[in-house]
Amino acid sequence: MIVRRDGDAGPLYPHSVVAIGIFDGLHRGHQRIVGMVTDLAHQHGSMAVVATFDPHPAEVLDPVGAPLLLGTLEQRLEGLEGLGIELVRVLTFDRVLAAQSAEEFVQRVLVNELHAEAVFVGEDFRFGHDRHGDVALLERLSKAGSFSVVGTPLFGDEERWSSTAVRAAVATGDVVGAQTILGRPFVVRGTVVHGDARGAQLGFATANLETAARQQLPARGIYAGAARTPDGEWWPAATSVGTRPQFYDDASTLVEVHLAGFSGDLYGTSLDVAFLQHLRDEAVFPDVAALVAQIEVDVAETNRRFATFTSREVALLSPFGKSPT
Repeated sequence: MIVRRDGDAGPLYPHSVVAIGIFDGLHRGHQRIVGMVTDLAHQHGSMAVVATFDPHPAEVLDPVGAPLLLGTLEQRLEGLEGLGIELVRVLTFDRVLAAQSAEEFVQRVLVNELHAEAVFVGEDFRFGHDRHGDVALLERLSKAGSFSVVGTPLFGDEERWSSTAVRAAVATGDVVGAQTILGRPFVVRGTVVHGDARGAQLGFATANLETAARQQLPARGIYAGAARTPDGEWWPAATSVGTRPQFYDDASTLVEVHLAGFSGDLYGTSLDVAFLQHLRDEAVFPDVAALVAQIEVDVAETNRRFATFTSREVALLSPFGKSPT
């Protein structure tokens, strides 16, 4: 898959079918849209393209109210490649792009650069300066640009599948609900960094995960899950998201992952952590011995959950076929 950013040199593409959006989390609704794009592109002999933005536009337009993100740009790109997208145009969203009119955006990106034959957008899509552009305006502009416009519906079963709904579920610790919308477990990617070795002192060494600044994390608590090491192998992972109240009164939130059965040096590597089940809230125990006894229960439950994986569930952990690098 080709990733083209602002300023990148490269060939112009004579024909493309394009979807425009953030695609944060690549939930089941996003996957349907991408499937429609790839199907039509194959029918027309065109290139299947996604145009996306980095950073999230709200980080520039409304930094205080900007949403936390479900994944990194790298995860998004890996997912789009796994879904069959051939080119991702990553548009840097800054004040210059924000000031560009809807008409200028269409001419510059869709017509002159991507040579779009068809453009897929959500029916609530807005673009251009002051969000002036909508699907109706895009349809009017398409007549001059000679491309068709498909305003995709808001997909969902009982409720709309959306990145907002996934964030809401994750924020309350409902990782099972998040999985329903995503079509796969919620996965956090981060870099393993040095901590204070508290876990090792308790007999349960942990990988301390440094995540992106605007990463959406699950609610504080203990989770059964799985962690994927750089070699692509998944391990049972008892994961703590919290402040370690047993030892600290006022601490920042940490993500600590115990990979049951794993031995090796992970410092400096990228780790994917899938959250499968909320086990309990974080708590203060009468003494360290009681804490260790509870951790043993947490790890045993994590191992039990991991051991029940069916082949389909294992496939869901890596739906797009990529490992962190």
